[in-house]
Amino acid sequence: MSGATVSQVQIAAAHDGEAELVLTLSFENGGQSLVTLDEFAARTLLTTCAADSADGLIGASWEQVRDALVASSGRYAGTQNTEH
Repeated sequence: MSGATVSQVQIAAAHDGEAELVLTLSFENGGQSLVTLDEFAARTLLTTCAADSADGLIGASWEQVRDALVASSGRYAGTQNTEH
């Protein structure tokens, strides 16, 4: 996946009504993939890229997107679900 970068960003509503970002990743071979970021991952990526808006993420690398996704999923590490 080296060389993949964000080429387009859209704001969408998640099933719970919260805002999400849908990123289009473009690859060197012309392929494209969609990646959806929840609010936590989106904020992490915006901060990492020093972007003031979603459009500021254009050109971000796949590695930055991956790291934001890892940070988002990692925020629950070590917590136990006590709901039954």
